[in-house]
Amino acid sequence: MKQEQKYEAAFAELQAIVRKMEADELDIDQMSDQLKRAQELIKLCKDKLTKTDEDIKKILSAE
Repeated sequence: MKQEQKYEAAFAELQAIVRKMEADELDIDQMSDQLKRAQELIKLCKDKLTKTDEDIKKILSAE
C-alpha cells in the first residue's frame, strides 16, 4: 500500500524542483519529468488545503 505524502514534504519537494529550474540545473529530459512531478505535488497540496479548509468550516459551523 502506498503511503500518503505529507503536505510539508510535498511542499518542500516542490520548492526544490523550483530552485533547480531557476538555477538551470535540469536538462530537457529532467525538466519534463520534474514538471510532471511538480503538477502532481501542486494537486496534492491543493487537495490537502481544500480538505483542511472544509474540515475547519465544518468544525466552526458546528459550534
